[in-house]
Amino acid sequence: MRNEMHLQFSAQSQNESFARVTVAAFITQLDPTMDELTEIKTVVSEAVTNCIIHGYENDPDGIVYISVIMEDSFIDLTIRDDGRGIIDVEEARQPLFTTKPELERSGMGFTIMENFMDEIEVHSSPENGTEIRLRKHLIKSKMLSN
Repeated sequence: MRNEMHLQFSAQSQNESFARVTVAAFITQLDPTMDELTEIKTVVSEAVTNCIIHGYENDPDGIVYISVIMEDSFIDLTIRDDGRGIIDVEEARQPLFTTKPELERSGMGFTIMENFMDEIEVHSSPENGTEIRLRKHLIKSKMLSN
């Protein structure tokens, strides 16, 4: 069965927890394990924070967009902004790379996303924003489908 959700909100840091909890509440329909739920919430936090801090440079007038599609045991998550974009996506995906060292950013956001999800695609271009597509196959659902 397919189910989907679309969400948009102002690029304000206090909305990061709202996004995380909303996505988590939606995917509980698939009965994920606690580890899976924690991983997805962490990925949402990382991606939304990147939109706010890097994409919009803390401009609250920006809008963050999230869509979640659940089908069978798969979760497809897309998080995007219409902000600054990334000049070099491959460089940005390197562990410890950050463009905001003055904010004590760890530069591990993409690495965390890669470790917690099965697939990740990053599409970006300067001044046209960034879109991150993430996919996860839930373990419990894998066992049920066998």
